[in-house]
Amino acid sequence: MKLVIYPAVEDERLQKIESAAGDMTVVNVAEEETAIHEIPDADAFFGRLTPPMLAASTKLRWVQSPTASLEHYVFPELVEHPSTLTNMRGLYYDVIADHVFAYILCFARNLHIYIRQQLRSHWGPVGGFEGSASFFAGPGTTSPTDRAHLHVSDQTLGVVGLGSIGAETARRGLAFGMRVLAVDPIATQAPEGVEALWKLDGLDNLLEQSDFVVVAAPHTPDTEGMFRRAQFRAMKPTAYFINIGRGAIVSLDALVQSLEASDIAGAALDVFETEPLPADHPLWRMENVIITPHMAAASKRIAGRHLEVFLDNVERFVRGDELRNVVTKEKWF
Repeated sequence: MKLVIYPAVEDERLQKIESAAGDMTVVNVAEEETAIHEIPDADAFFGRLTPPMLAASTKLRWVQSPTASLEHYVFPELVEHPSTLTNMRGLYYDVIADHVFAYILCFARNLHIYIRQQLRSHWGPVGGFEGSASFFAGPGTTSPTDRAHLHVSDQTLGVVGLGSIGAETARRGLAFGMRVLAVDPIATQAPEGVEALWKLDGLDNLLEQSDFVVVAAPHTPDTEGMFRRAQFRAMKPTAYFINIGRGAIVSLDALVQSLEASDIAGAALDVFETEPLPADHPLWRMENVIITPHMAAASKRIAGRHLEVFLDNVERFVRGDELRNVVTKEKWF
């Protein structure tokens, strides 16, 4: 058997792959022309597969994508090819769930506003000083400042997409005492404590009831453009929208319109239809928007997990066992 890797990986990783491969030949190539030359008799492939490379193959049975997302990886010939495609899903569940809750806590405690005020050396609570409790009398009534800061355990979290990231986000919501709702096209079981799990036809129910809506879905033919003006109008005007899924799921024009019309209270985004987000985009100037540059998955743990999944699949392939993270190519997940 033979495994082709393109582009070439560094020596340290290559040694571990060769060890996992056992008697299977591993060819590590840096140029596409060389990969095309090597792939005709390859049984397996890891890396960036191009149409000319696939066309040159004659016995390819397994393709390992180096990414979790597949919208930029699959192409029509690969979808039709009989080879099995696997991806890198499941690596980022806790890292991205942490990022989601950084957003949620920022909005709940108005940190996105206080950080901007700090840059101006401005002292002032959101909600104003009026009605604040005196030092000696203590809080006898709920002040505007109190009402301007959310009590997290009073909030409802809606999770769109209950894969590994969505499920971990739901578990974190439950740990914070939140009420949690979810929609997913295929999941039939949610983490214990999730109040409701609907198919996609329950999305409006989730939007109407949630204080924080988190998109944790992949980009697929079915999710592209899923969030437009109608979906934002279905949300509470006090609710916040969070997207750590894929940029193509959300129309940024519709989001801007909804923010300008106060259809929703704010948004936090790590992914965008166009990346980098253009410097003149109106989202940059909105105080109720948090922008991070597609780095919610950043963690020193990911490289090790990535290699572990690949090595496990190499060993499974050599043994003839079922592969990990098999995807449905036409659905991109």
